[in-house]
Amino acid sequence: MAIIPRSGTGPGSITPDGSPVEFYTLLKPRGEAELVAGVVPRGGSVLELGAGVGRVTHALLEHGFEVVAVDESAEMLAHVRGARTVQARAQDLRLERRFDAVTLGSFLVNTADEDDRRELLSACARHVAPGGAVLIEWTPPETHDARRPGRVRTDGDITVTLAALEKAGPGLFNATMRYTHGDRVWTQSFTSRRLTDDDLRAALAECGLRLDRFLTEDRAWALAVPGLP
Repeated sequence: MAIIPRSGTGPGSITPDGSPVEFYTLLKPRGEAELVAGVVPRGGSVLELGAGVGRVTHALLEHGFEVVAVDESAEMLAHVRGARTVQARAQDLRLERRFDAVTLGSFLVNTADEDDRRELLSACARHVAPGGAVLIEWTPPETHDARRPGRVRTDGDITVTLAALEKAGPGLFNATMRYTHGDRVWTQSFTSRRLTDDDLRAALAECGLRLDRFLTEDRAWALAVPGLP
């Protein structure tokens, strides 16, 4: 089975990576700002890579952080308020300044493209200040292995369904998510790579970062710091 291109369907704008903008405007923060606040003092600077519509950005601002929100989609960034926005691919970003924290959410590190992963983590490394923190949202292997087609979860009045899941190659999985809100339905298809803890450590080390610890009980958020073991 071949790797599928990122794509999306449904009402409203769909970004180049298949993300349905209208759907993402419905989502609420899930404690990400509190994780940052646990490792960065109030008033610190945060570079948010893949900020989207500002779901986390606005929570970070409420916690007193200075935030620069980066996304390649102008449609996404149009919803961000109160932060400096930069329309760019995170992989290509060079702001010539460093931040107390860099966040890389949305499981972007699980990209199927090894070069893409390296470029994303390199962007984190070149923008984090000495002694700073890089917070990375990823899919731990135990979570990846527990996925089953048809699995449903709800988030308020939103229903999220893993509509399809097929193996595309060694460690690679094609997935299609279906999001439902009232009579609106969106889909988002992508290929993800199953990463082990050692894979994550090696990818970070290649870019001059070191895995420090996991920040959540489900291990979905990892904390990396500049420097090698």
